[in-house]
Amino acid sequence: MTAPRHALIAALALASLVACNPGAAESDPAGVAGGEKPPATSAPGTPAGSGGPGIKEAIALIPAGDEVRDGYERDSFKHWVDEDSDGCSTRSEVLLSEAVVKPEQGARCALTGGEWMSYYDEVTVTAAGKLDIDHLVPLAEAWDSGASKWDADRRMRYANDLGAERSLVAVTAKTNRSKSDKDPAQWLPPAASAQCTYGADWVATKLRWKLTADNKERAALESLADGCPDTVVKYEVAP
Repeated sequence: MTAPRHALIAALALASLVACNPGAAESDPAGVAGGEKPPATSAPGTPAGSGGPGIKEAIALIPAGDEVRDGYERDSFKHWVDEDSDGCSTRSEVLLSEAVVKPEQGARCALTGGEWMSYYDEVTVTAAGKLDIDHLVPLAEAWDSGASKWDADRRMRYANDLGAERSLVAVTAKTNRSKSDKDPAQWLPPAASAQCTYGADWVATKLRWKLTADNKERAALESLADGCPDTVVKYEVAP
């Protein structure tokens, strides 16, 4: 297995302290239930060694589109499945992958102990039940920007995306529920050091799943990118 998510978060957070301007600042219930997610890879066509396009270049690659919420239901995205039938749901796979200190794994993938760093607010959490798993681009936002046209299987794969480091993240319930289904025009992580990382994660997820961005969202991302000149976006288009 590859290095866990927390190592990437720590590296990106350090870079964000340099790249981001200071200042500024879906809600899933807490639960338990192992594995590590593979790292995101560079976008197709990105020159070797570059690591990925710059964030401004990547934002320009997101297709334009108007958001339409008509017909959205959260149940349209089946999530927290046990895709590999190892007894651990997607939620638990993320928790195991991102743990700074690994929890003990009991029957039916029950997790006890452990430690996590919620990068949205730089809070250390020592109980899995106090964490939410955030869909980086919320389910409702995904629906608005293209997922309404997907079939049920693709929506399920989106909601349980362990194939990229960008799609799911363990964060404090407080920040996740503050974010809700907002896009970057309406919400950014309260920790200034997290904002460049968050912008890159948002753009990577949109590109990975070929989702659109409306004008307000794009303008907010471009404004954020002004303070993140060294931030790159790594992604691989979802199958």
